[in-house]
Amino acid sequence: MSLGMVNVANATPNAARALLKNARQECDPVLRTAVGWLSEPLAKMAGYHLGWWDVNGVPVDGSSGKSIRAALAFGAASACGDARAAAPVAAAVELMHNFSLVHDDVMDRDATRRGRATVWAVWGETNAIVLGDALHASAGRVLVEMLEPEVAANAVMRLESSCVTLCDGQFEDCDFETRESVSVDGYLEMAAGKTAGLMGCACALGALAANADPATVTAMHQFGFQLGLAFQIVDDVMGLWGDPNVTGKPVGSDLARRKKTFPVVAALGSGTEAAASLAQLYGAEEPMSADEVRQAIDLVETAGGRKAAERQADECIGAALAALPDSARSEDLIALTQLVIARDR
Repeated sequence: MSLGMVNVANATPNAARALLKNARQECDPVLRTAVGWLSEPLAKMAGYHLGWWDVNGVPVDGSSGKSIRAALAFGAASACGDARAAAPVAAAVELMHNFSLVHDDVMDRDATRRGRATVWAVWGETNAIVLGDALHASAGRVLVEMLEPEVAANAVMRLESSCVTLCDGQFEDCDFETRESVSVDGYLEMAAGKTAGLMGCACALGALAANADPATVTAMHQFGFQLGLAFQIVDDVMGLWGDPNVTGKPVGSDLARRKKTFPVVAALGSGTEAAASLAQLYGAEEPMSADEVRQAIDLVETAGGRKAAERQADECIGAALAALPDSARSEDLIALTQLVIARDR
């Protein structure tokens, strides 16, 4: 995607990938401790979802996800003085995020994530819902057991508040599927809850763990929040034009369910002939065929939805960088900012 006027030229993809790898390594012991708290059936499902083993419990070298939220927590902590302090909060945010993914797959009927079957597709919807609840509960337990009491209380409050907004955003996202029209502002409000809130929380918790002052914690939250909006918009773009062999999800799966992603919302509101044709496809009651999905993707691009998404993502990245105080403008956070725009999965 274009970076517009956003200046992150000194960041490199390799630097960002190294940060993600380090975040996964630092979080892994805490995540394994948290999974160890679960009963055997739930622990088996959790480890499978996290890419540690296959459905039979045999260890594999699977994908545990991008870990960008964990990396942001470490990056924020490092910018404030002590990255090592962030392991518990980074792991807690990852547990909360994965709770939302397990439930999201059930609601969206997605049978594939990270290139293999989702938890509900293997063990059923009921078990997947229970696993998501267990991951959510474990996130709070990590904070309470591994942080000093005063820090833990603040961290739990922030994490659970972000969970409430996440649920609000998820509700809006599902509700959008049956609404005739959704505005760009309405979409951004949904994305603020569904994605941006938890990414803002990750940055705030990293700063909090490093004993940053309240103003810096607030600034870090705003940085992560705006970055989260950009992240969701880029995710929407990849859902239509990404490589399924890289993303691990079929192209157009959200569009086939008539979800109102940013490119679609922008395209439908463009007032073009392509927008009118797209509205007809979205207004039909019958499921979209594969040919109709491809046609709809072309219409979204023709109506300007892709370019509008890129512009909006650029604006959010600019706002994220503007929120960072000079004292916390670290190379790690700049590299992660670059990754959000340039990522392919």
